[in-house]
Amino acid sequence: MSDARTREYIQPAVGDPQIGNLETPVNASRFSQIWLNNLPAYRSGVTPLQRGLEVGMAHGYFLVGPFAWLGPLRTTELRNLAGLLSAIGLIVILTLCLSLYGSTTYQSPEPVPAAAATAPEALHTSDGWSQFAGGFLVGGIGSAGFACLLLSNLDILRGLSRNLFH
Repeated sequence: MSDARTREYIQPAVGDPQIGNLETPVNASRFSQIWLNNLPAYRSGVTPLQRGLEVGMAHGYFLVGPFAWLGPLRTTELRNLAGLLSAIGLIVILTLCLSLYGSTTYQSPEPVPAAAATAPEALHTSDGWSQFAGGFLVGGIGSAGFACLLLSNLDILRGLSRNLFH
């Protein structure tokens, strides 16, 4: 693609090259903006605790399976419990990382202005970030437990589905 044609489609974000972000047809399209604004981090009218719960539930639910089915205990009867404990361990580590990030980034009680972010102001404070991390921990552990419960009762669920649909 020629240099002039590239400049036609790729511009610095908000017209300022100092931001370090480029607006491309992919990330600056209307579809992408609607998609991103519906993610829990950017959705309006949601508290930091609710954001953390939603993000934690999504992560905890999908972490159990890979640990259970691909982990070192995958051939034993303890695979689901091992997957649950591994997922909980990773969620705790991730929560500690979130807490460290929030405590070092948002040391002042007033909101820190962001250059190009559209995240709500509540996430730009130490207290808001702490609520987000707490919600992440509770949501992640709860959904990991739910996923383990589903995996442990997979045979029962398969039997139910066979009886219902055949």
